[in-house]
Amino acid sequence: MCGRFSLTATPRELADTFGVLETEDFPARYNIAPTQPILVVISADRPKPGSNLPARKAVLVRWGLTPSWVKDPRDFPLLINARAETAATKASFKAAMRHRRILIPASGFYEWHRPSKESGQPSQAYWIRPRNGGIVAFAGLMETWASADGSEVDTAAILTTHANARIGDVHGRMPVVIKPEDFSRWLDCTTQEPRDVADLMAPADDDYFDVIAVSDRVNKVANVGPDLQAPVHAVSRPLAKPKEPPADSQLSLF
Repeated sequence: MCGRFSLTATPRELADTFGVLETEDFPARYNIAPTQPILVVISADRPKPGSNLPARKAVLVRWGLTPSWVKDPRDFPLLINARAETAATKASFKAAMRHRRILIPASGFYEWHRPSKESGQPSQAYWIRPRNGGIVAFAGLMETWASADGSEVDTAAILTTHANARIGDVHGRMPVVIKPEDFSRWLDCTTQEPRDVADLMAPADDDYFDVIAVSDRVNKVANVGPDLQAPVHAVSRPLAKPKEPPADSQLSLF
């Protein structure tokens, strides 16, 4: 799964990477957690001929997808991740997979290796970032939930897939990474059906990410400084490939 991530890029870097208008200035975020607002990139309305406006735009949404058909979010689990293998057919995600695919910019994400209780070893947090630096684009899905009074909330989930060999030593799942040359195809929900982009939802190459042991300070949402990404000596070493989570990652709002 992916339960925490970071975005420390500047608005200029985001504009250059994703081809969007430069967004308003915003602070670096080192510990983004579910239910918080996150920046996502979506397809914009097709520019008029001769227009210099980009075909994409950046918007803020809440991390934790709520399907449009949910009557009361308080009675529905918060879906922070969606399995790439089943998103096109699962009721909570299939409409978004067909009509509302998005990109979620990140500088990297956090994952935890949790040994079995029998091992007696503590959990170990890891900061996982692109080996060559820069911004990574996670594949995401977006839904707009409307309340009975007409107010709307834009929500999103991160798509995950089987972990590659490097991350598989820590956790069985990882976010789907979309390469820059595939941004347009992933975001094109007009001509590209889910089956047409299924090939994009494969694990990143084994050498794409660095996996760095960090302190357990990242466990607390209140901790938001760059020290969260400082390397530490791992207190436990992965002994075997962990089992995959049984279902899409969920959190409860309450």
